[in-house]
Amino acid sequence: MDEACLQHRLTDAERRQFESQGFMIVPGVLPDTKVAALAEAADRIDGEWREKRDLKAHQPLNVLDAFGMDDEFVDLLDLPATFMKVVDILGWHIQLYHSHLIVTPPLPSGFEPPRPRLGWHQDSGRLNVELEGEPRSRVSLKVGFFFTSTLEPNRGNFHVVPGSHKLNKLDLPNDPAADHPNAMPVCVDAGDAVFFDRRLWHSAGFNRSDVTRKVLFMGYSYRWLRPRDDMTVAHYMDGADPIRRQLLGASPNGGFGYTSPADEDVPLKTWLTERLGAEAVIP
Repeated sequence: MDEACLQHRLTDAERRQFESQGFMIVPGVLPDTKVAALAEAADRIDGEWREKRDLKAHQPLNVLDAFGMDDEFVDLLDLPATFMKVVDILGWHIQLYHSHLIVTPPLPSGFEPPRPRLGWHQDSGRLNVELEGEPRSRVSLKVGFFFTSTLEPNRGNFHVVPGSHKLNKLDLPNDPAADHPNAMPVCVDAGDAVFFDRRLWHSAGFNRSDVTRKVLFMGYSYRWLRPRDDMTVAHYMDGADPIRRQLLGASPNGGFGYTSPADEDVPLKTWLTERLGAEAVIP
C-alpha cells in the first residue's frame, strides 16, 4: 500500500464534522486526468446497462457491484487521499463490502417526476430494522467519488439531512411534496469525495441541468458484515497486495477469520502497527 496514505489522516476538524453532521467533503482527491478516465468508464458501463435494463435516456441508472466492472476503479480502493480517513473512522478490521455506480441524466424540459419528494433513506436495509438501540451502530460508511461537477444545485445532487445519522426515524412534513426542513444539497466538484455514515438520511436529487451526474459510491464495513452485493473481484486477487486482498474479502482462516481475525487475516493492522506503533492501533 502507498505510504502516502499516512499524509492524509483524518483531521480533528474532519472528525468533528463527520461525527456531528454524519458526512464530510474531501475536495480534490482526484486529478483531472483521472476524473476524465473515470467518467469514460462510467459511460462504458452506462452504455451497456442502460440497454440491458431498457431505460429511457433521462432515467437514472444505478449499477451494483460496479467496482469490478472497470480497471479504472481499482486504485480508488486504497486511494491515498481518502483511504486513511476511512481507517481513522472505522479502524483496521475493514473490507469493501459494496459499490454502486449512479448515472443521472438530465430530465426533459417540463418533466415532472411522479414522486415530488426525494427518496429519503438510510443505507443497509435490514440493519435498520434488526439492530437495537438509538442511534443504531454505524457498522459501515460510504465514500462517493464524483466524476462530474455538482457545484450547483439541481444537478441530481446528493442530498442529506445533517446530523440525522443520530435518528432512527426521519420526521417528514405532512405535505407529501415537501422535504425535511433541514435537507440540503451537497455541492461538490468533479474529483471531490463525499464521506457519509450509513445511518445518515440521504437521497439523490432531481437533475434539471444539462449535465449528466456520474458518481461511484464505495462502501467500507467491518469484515464480519456480509457483502451487500456480489463483490465480483476474483479477477483482481492474484495481482493484489495483501492489504488489497483483505479489502476485497480474502480471509486465510476462512469464516472464523472474519469474526476473530489472526494477523494473517488483517495485514492492514500489521502495516499500521509497523508505521504508527502499537499504541496507535486499537486492539
